[in-house]
Amino acid sequence: MLERNKVINKIIFIILLSIKVLAVESPLIFPIVSSIKFEKGNNYFDESSIILLPKGISETDGFINELLQAELNDKYRIPIKQSVSNQIPRNKKYFLLGTLKNRFIQQYCVEHKLIDIVNGLGVEGYILISEENKIIVASKTSKGVLYGFESLRQLIKKEKNKIIVPRLRIEDKPKLEFRGIKVYLPGQDNLPFFKRFIRDFVAKYKFNKIIIEFNANMRLNSHPEANVGTLNFADDLLYKRRGRPSGPNKEYQNSAHQDNADGDILEKWEVAELIDYIRKFNIEVIPEIPSLTHSYYLLFGHKELAEIPNSEYPDTYCPLKPQNYNRYFEILNEYIKVIKPKIIHVGHDEWRMEKDICPLCRGKDYGELFAEDINKIYNFLNEKGIKMAIWGDHLLESVRGKNHRVWKTSEGRNYKIPGALTKEQVINLIPKDILIFNWFWSKTKDKGPANDKMLSDFGFTQVYGNFRPEILKWKERLKIKGLIGGAPSSWAASTEQNIGKDLLYDFLGCANLLWSEHYKTPLEMISISQKLMSVIREEMSGITLPSNQGLPILPIDLSKYYNSALTFGTDSLYSSKYLNSSLNVGSKTFKLSSDLNKGVVVYTENDIKKAKEINGIPINKDVSSLIFLHASAAEGQNKKAYSKIYNFDDTAELLGWYEIVYDDGFVITIPIRYGVNILDWNIKKRISSNIKSKSKYAQNKYAYKTKAVNLSNKTNPITFYEYEWINQRPGFKIKEVNIKAVKYNKKNSNAIILLALSEVGLKIKKESKSLENK
Repeated sequence: MLERNKVINKIIFIILLSIKVLAVESPLIFPIVSSIKFEKGNNYFDESSIILLPKGISETDGFINELLQAELNDKYRIPIKQSVSNQIPRNKKYFLLGTLKNRFIQQYCVEHKLIDIVNGLGVEGYILISEENKIIVASKTSKGVLYGFESLRQLIKKEKNKIIVPRLRIEDKPKLEFRGIKVYLPGQDNLPFFKRFIRDFVAKYKFNKIIIEFNANMRLNSHPEANVGTLNFADDLLYKRRGRPSGPNKEYQNSAHQDNADGDILEKWEVAELIDYIRKFNIEVIPEIPSLTHSYYLLFGHKELAEIPNSEYPDTYCPLKPQNYNRYFEILNEYIKVIKPKIIHVGHDEWRMEKDICPLCRGKDYGELFAEDINKIYNFLNEKGIKMAIWGDHLLESVRGKNHRVWKTSEGRNYKIPGALTKEQVINLIPKDILIFNWFWSKTKDKGPANDKMLSDFGFTQVYGNFRPEILKWKERLKIKGLIGGAPSSWAASTEQNIGKDLLYDFLGCANLLWSEHYKTPLEMISISQKLMSVIREEMSGITLPSNQGLPILPIDLSKYYNSALTFGTDSLYSSKYLNSSLNVGSKTFKLSSDLNKGVVVYTENDIKKAKEINGIPINKDVSSLIFLHASAAEGQNKKAYSKIYNFDDTAELLGWYEIVYDDGFVITIPIRYGVNILDWNIKKRISSNIKSKSKYAQNKYAYKTKAVNLSNKTNPITFYEYEWINQRPGFKIKEVNIKAVKYNKKNSNAIILLALSEVGLKIKKESKSLENK
């Protein structure tokens, strides 16, 4: 009986957690602000309102006000002008954003006794006030004004032809000073996306650092062989379908990062332009230019300088060959001239090559070799007034082991790789003003916090690298001396698909940890992330969905195509009932089964009795878009993009596809990929039941191109996903839609469940009165 009660209590606990996930509301502003006080009512602004500027406004304040005007004009289609004036108008509604050096801001703050409050919020803090006829954003510096604007843009809503902002007062400032994201340099084709990512995600969610890996993906005049090698290397791995090379005897080598910049070379002017753009948003650029390890690019054309020269593609240079430093410093000089950084990250993680193969290094103390290499680079940068950052794993024996570790090749041969420096070597040989990126914070039990403390005891300043929202003992770790922030990481090409599919939960969760005093659990962050997804997707893609443009939306009757009651087998909803009949989600209407649960289902399992395809759902219209309300029957696979670098798309499991058949016979296929545009209907219970298991770190938490829709009561949660496909042939009539599943065996039992389909039409033409009279 006792055991039974324990089981029942566990089930109740899981259900309550599910209810908690369902109940989480998206905060009005994210990351969550320090203090917010609401007043009654809203402020309304229209095209007669102005963005108020004093004469002689600073360049940075001017840029932020231009961002505000672009937001109002482009996103909300309200043409609000900037107005330069000698005094604050009494009969105009206005937006006023600026630092205390802005004389209108200063005047307002003096009149309302806000000077001390604004100064007390520091260099990145701000005050935002929405009161009758005016919006005020004030800060000590332009950084704070920018963050105030980023909060304001999240408050703005549109009703008819007016901007609506709730009346409130916000005082806000960041918790930690280093709020970063680590990414690859974008390729030329992805530069437009990357700029949107900077403007509408990195800046919007108040990150202030971006660590960009460069390698030899910028034009290098001093070493063109590094550029040529980079291109050949990326092509070779792609066409051989390899993720990374291996050593001469099948030794495990470092990840190759061949998809940095999409395997391409950017010109110096392209890099300089990108850096200038990023800095406009008060984001510091920290270039990562790896040395010692992950140094494939440094050894292209110069295998003789490698630690193991007979490798197909060596990844580690020999620290006792001076030519390596001549090359590296010449490359650094080219980057320094273009980027003009305050700090450079020089890598130094994962020293994986076999020990004692290089005749120069054989028998030497590898800890001393590592330290000598660090100091050569440190001294070079120090003379130029540039600080240095490294990954810190080889500074701790608890992470990399003492002296060496024994690894095994794929063919079974044991070999030794370098371990960590001794404590004495770290204390005596490594400069303590090097910034340490601590990615080993996540070690189990108490090892992670102990590693943090050891770095602190050595005297280092540290940030959490490869940061994630699941960090344990967060409040206690904030007290560690020398901890200044963190940076989640992307380890694949900087594309909208890769970042959108894999990383938004991590990025958003870390944004809140680094900025806000208001902690959100990983469970709460899952819910918040999915609710923010629609806005994030539109901003990162640069495409406003037709359904958000006031176009007519009509449900399509699927009743003739229902082929499952959803009560038994793979596609069973486990006796849960979804909300019957019509479903309204914002402006969208979906027609559901009016009697019992029913759906249109195709199955991936190898059972001839189960439908593999449904054909001929009629449309017979030119539409702006189609909206599918669907879910998968079971959890699918969504691996990180870096797990298959030569084929990013298929890291998200393909369950099937929709076929859009036009009147002229042309067919467009829409892949249905798990984690991209579909998830399992039972996600809330699945995630809740995995709280105490390792699977809580799985990334199956959201689907980037969807909006989650709750279809049931809180105790039996059913979640389906609204996916909108934009018509790629406007002006042509779509005849019909087909649904097809992939062919798998019995082990891969899954199904695509389509509950509803809606069409987004064209703008309705208004006939003139003269025509009506006729």
